[in-house]
Amino acid sequence: MKGKKGNVGVKVITPNIQKAEVSTQINKEKAYNAGDWIDPPARLEGLKVLVNESSILPQCIRAYKNNIAGFGIGIRYTTDDEETPEMQSEYKRASEIVELLTTEEDTKEVFKNVIEARETYGIAYVEVIRNLSQEVVQIDFIKDTPSIRKTQPLFPYIEYSYYHHGQEMKRKKKYKKYKQEIAGTTVYFKEFGDPRIMDYRNGEYVNELELKYRANEILEFALGSELYGEVRWVGQLLGVDGSRAAESLNNNYFRNGRHTPLLIMVNGGSLTDESFAKLQDYMNGIKGEAGQHSFLILETESIEGRADFDDDKQPEIEVKDLASILQRDELFQEYLDNNRKRVQSAFLLPDLYVGYTTEFNRATAQTAMEVTEEQVFQPERKSLAWVINHKLLNNYKFEHVEAYFLEPDISNPDDMYKLLTVANNAGGVTPNMAKEILCKALGRTCEPYDGEWADEPIVVGKNKATASAGGFGATIAKLGGQIEKASRNNEPQELIAVMKEVRKVLKKMQEEEE
Repeated sequence: MKGKKGNVGVKVITPNIQKAEVSTQINKEKAYNAGDWIDPPARLEGLKVLVNESSILPQCIRAYKNNIAGFGIGIRYTTDDEETPEMQSEYKRASEIVELLTTEEDTKEVFKNVIEARETYGIAYVEVIRNLSQEVVQIDFIKDTPSIRKTQPLFPYIEYSYYHHGQEMKRKKKYKKYKQEIAGTTVYFKEFGDPRIMDYRNGEYVNELELKYRANEILEFALGSELYGEVRWVGQLLGVDGSRAAESLNNNYFRNGRHTPLLIMVNGGSLTDESFAKLQDYMNGIKGEAGQHSFLILETESIEGRADFDDDKQPEIEVKDLASILQRDELFQEYLDNNRKRVQSAFLLPDLYVGYTTEFNRATAQTAMEVTEEQVFQPERKSLAWVINHKLLNNYKFEHVEAYFLEPDISNPDDMYKLLTVANNAGGVTPNMAKEILCKALGRTCEPYDGEWADEPIVVGKNKATASAGGFGATIAKLGGQIEKASRNNEPQELIAVMKEVRKVLKKMQEEEE
């Protein structure tokens, strides 16, 4: 605005800007009316049929569920702090909760079933049951995955509580509805985390309701971002179906054959009606063991119908073997093998995990396991563990512990030997470290050696002064006592051998010092 002549005034207006509290992205919700029940884009039952009739999909799915969840679920501390009574209490409570999430089977079996269903249909569901304190106390795998239907996330946005390191946070989201229909019976569920009360008989949200009619929650495990998930091997669908057709064709051939096995030629005459009927019955019944060691008599008659036995031109019967043109092996072997490899590539699995091990040696097998662990199984385990910790156990407000999926030990003993040799030569291995590594390799639980000497490197530089009062002599004497003690306690001979080797090294170093 203008003031006095030659002066200009500027007024800055600061608007009241507020950030949106919820997601504002555009999605497909507007294509459906509120509350519409949406069907999967394809019949899920057909996917199960393809898996059952495939020669490679069951192995891939089994490899996933056994290697991701098959080693069990453990509890561990999230920090390296010194253990306190509070931490011990949390650890014990978390262990009990995970163990009692299901009493019908090991908790890991629920997640193995989840993985199997997810890899078959692209999605899997678990029914979640809470106590009156809204803590998760039970989970049940929903076996009939195709029977579940759901809606898009529905308005309005609902506020819920989320606990991060014990601190409560408020968030908002839209929740879906679920229903299960089997044989004319329908049961409704609400989405996991929905704080509202739902009537499982009609799917309506209410303010008050008897506990026995309150709907439980469904926790879904979906691949991809589609409403009903994405099948991992959907790109190989035609190959899977083609392999099934090829196997069916081969099976039909092995049962019924494709070519006439022999040719019967009659010159100068024809088969009698009785012989033709016998031949036809013989060919129809030659399958299986009933046709073994049987023989056939053919009778012919002259074309002119004469009964002159002296005629030199009697009918002739000639049998030609056509076995040389029969199919001797299954068809489409290369096609089937290529389809198998493509399916495995969809799962990122090497042959070792699906039973094809002819081209492997120790080095290639070790590499295959290491790569598959890093690229496939470990990320999947972390993803499932996140669901357990940040969803199923979130209301317990654990601060010091977390659940995780156990994994196999795929360390290479040869690599470990080389590493320890280099470290020992550089003075980096202590007696306690050597004992710990050996006990782990033997699958034993061993207590560390007592005394400061056990945490000192076995090999030390010549320029380093001996810290103990008695020098090497005192250390050797203490180690001798430990060897005698181990012998009296019947400890493994391998451990005693290691201690003797350590003592031998120390004696040699003592001689060099002197």
